Amino acid sequence: MTAWLLSGLGLLILLLAGDALVRGAVNLSLRMGVPALIVSLTIVAFGTSAPELLIAISAIKENAPGIALGNVVGSNTANILLVLGLPALLATLHTSECDSRKNYVFMLLASVLFIGLAFCGVFNMLSGAILLAALALVLWNAFREAYAHRKACGEACSDDDELEGLEEADPNMAYWKVSIYLVLGLIGLPMGAHLLVDNATVIARTYGVSETVIGLTLVAVGTSLPELATTVMAALRRQADVALGNVIGSNMFNLLAIVGIATFVGPIPVDPEFLEFDLWVMLGASLLLIPFVFFKRDITRTWGIVLTLLYAVYVIVLLA
Repeated sequence: MTAWLLSGLGLLILLLAGDALVRGAVNLSLRMGVPALIVSLTIVAFGTSAPELLIAISAIKENAPGIALGNVVGSNTANILLVLGLPALLATLHTSECDSRKNYVFMLLASVLFIGLAFCGVFNMLSGAILLAALALVLWNAFREAYAHRKACGEACSDDDELEGLEEADPNMAYWKVSIYLVLGLIGLPMGAHLLVDNATVIARTYGVSETVIGLTLVAVGTSLPELATTVMAALRRQADVALGNVIGSNMFNLLAIVGIATFVGPIPVDPEFLEFDLWVMLGASLLLIPFVFFKRDITRTWGIVLTLLYAVYVIVLLA
């Protein structure tokens, strides 16, 4: 019971520290004159992935690489089946109004690249460099499109418009407050990651479950909570583009940035179970988005039930 409580505490610290770090980094950048456009494309994206990154690094250092890889693969599966499924039970996600085709194709390509590298048996620094190079291409394309859009709409695109998309943004925040957010984030993230990984490992050993399964379930669902909260609010506000974009962007960063950076801390061996089952579940879940991205279908309550049930079946199979 203590291990469960400490895991929950570690997860809570991670989520709060990740939010604090994003708020501090966003407002420091804005105070220093960095355009809101750049902040939204880089700092927010990396900041929201900080908990997953710290978990991966902590797991590698503590010789539990199954948790590191399970967290990434499990989070991507949960992001699609659970993070899109549960909000759809509350309100239809009008994804027919969104144009996410290009980013979705990038996500699929990232998934295929990730699976291909996994068949090498281990993610090493070479694998990490390839993943980070792919991430650089995605970011370069995002910068290019964002600047083209801003140039096309000219004065109609103001910094105020861009700041509306950043809930953490307050360009007039005092430096002392920014500093508090940054310190809390930088201290809390490693503390939370250490608590979660240590106690998730204890839980795995106590119940005879592999570290990989703990990473795919407990840790993965926990680190998907921020995405779930964002998507629920997006569904209630009828902002399907935010919901779908949030999931696609998060999945790309998980595959390319988290594992890419973590390999420079240490190699990540690939459990044979990933090659036989979990990676294909992740890819299959990603392919389920085709009707919503390419054929302009809404994610209705019925689809929400289907996606949520598929995730429940997946977890039951893992724990069986």
